[in-house]
Amino acid sequence: MSDIEEFVEDRWEHGILASLHEYIRIPNKSPGFDPEWEEHGYMDQAVHLLYAWSEQQDIAGFTQEVIRLPGRTPLLFAEIEASPASDHGNTVLLYGHYDKQPEFQGWEPGLQPWLPVQRDGKLYGRGGADDGYAFFASLTAIAALQRSGQAHPRCVILIEGCEESGSFDLPFYVEHLKPRIGDPKLVVCLDAECGNYDQLWVTTSLRGMLPGVLSVKILEEGQHSGVAGGIVPSSFRILRELLERVESAATGKLHECLFVDIPSEVRGQLVRVAQSIGPSIISKYPWVEGAAPHTDDLAELLVANAWQPSLATVGLGGAPAIQDAGNTLRPSTEAKLVFRLPPTLDARIAAETIKAILERDPPYGPKSNSN
Repeated sequence: MSDIEEFVEDRWEHGILASLHEYIRIPNKSPGFDPEWEEHGYMDQAVHLLYAWSEQQDIAGFTQEVIRLPGRTPLLFAEIEASPASDHGNTVLLYGHYDKQPEFQGWEPGLQPWLPVQRDGKLYGRGGADDGYAFFASLTAIAALQRSGQAHPRCVILIEGCEESGSFDLPFYVEHLKPRIGDPKLVVCLDAECGNYDQLWVTTSLRGMLPGVLSVKILEEGQHSGVAGGIVPSSFRILRELLERVESAATGKLHECLFVDIPSEVRGQLVRVAQSIGPSIISKYPWVEGAAPHTDDLAELLVANAWQPSLATVGLGGAPAIQDAGNTLRPSTEAKLVFRLPPTLDARIAAETIKAILERDPPYGPKSNSN
């Protein structure tokens, strides 16, 4: 193990980190955030960087190809033949993605989304941890096995470019590549987190994601608040009222249609996870002074985080920046909502139910829709 550890550390320090720096500099935002991704060419730059790095690796039986279906983000497909001593009937599929979240605001001084910075042993910049490391880690792990003489089965690697937008391109590639992928006995998804660095962690379930935009329009154009206030209701207040149908503002409790029965063994697992991780379950977040979650029961917080629904309002539209906000009653308000769904909930049914609840009989008869 010490030889493998030394080999991996050397690869990361003298090659992979430099490539990750270059990867972070590429603003290849996921297609949901950059509709003109194809014209911008950043996806191609990112895929080329990964492809070029892998061509320099000494891995027996390694082949790769960038596959492009019309109108879809490129996918990097790699295959490593089984080692001679391995069971040639098995296949392991390793998955990752190379597209990125948008810039956001709130970067600390000296940090920027497209600027790689190493500080206190950590690498900052958009995409390095989510999920730019996946291809590097997969090939380095296989190279380490080969170098140490360990047997490994046939390995297939899929690195997609649409994950941050919901992976709507991925099913088309999986169908297209089905004969080449084969029948994997194990799938390793390199896009989760571990509780600490003291033990091996395996993610056994994930919450789903239900994104959408709720729009409320009450006027055709804005009006002075002193003239229209008291006669025309606020589009923001109507939106708040609609949201109250699915989320209690007082407690944060979501609509009952989003909950599932939690398997009894899950609570026992999460109690043990809470014991292993400890207070960092809470302290790892950058709380403002005096802020805290609704409970200090660590196991219950993990249950809520892993098996109960949650809602985040991740974007607002229709309102100017505060410094540009005049005394105007705005004609419309939009909110981008992201529901996290329990692992066993039928996402399609949940989407249809929530959409019907939000659109039913909007107060004051405005134009209201969700998508």
